[in-house]
Amino acid sequence: MRIAIPMEDGHLAQHFGHCRTFALVDVDPVLNQITALAEVPAPDHQPGLLPPWLKERGVDLVIAGGMGSRAIGLFQDVSIAVVVGAPAECAEALAAMYLNGSLAAGSNACDH
Repeated sequence: MRIAIPMEDGHLAQHFGHCRTFALVDVDPVLNQITALAEVPAPDHQPGLLPPWLKERGVDLVIAGGMGSRAIGLFQDVSIAVVVGAPAECAEALAAMYLNGSLAAGSNACDH
């Protein structure tokens, strides 16, 4: 399973569409562990680009602080699950919280 996390200065970027990089975290949900982590530059912001771009990179889940409802729908269209309202933690901590079931979705930090 691959998780994408929008990053800014080593922590979760609160505005998904304008992050500088994405952490791509490979996890083994059966063994409950992170197997690989890489940070890749985000493409230039264009509406609708990120769902297919992340799908091409094998992403199954996005963990975000905030994301607009249209973007959430576009991710659902390409079978990528979305968790919004995540805290501004590092990618490893967020992936570990997801794996151990303690990553609770909070309020969406984006209102568009």
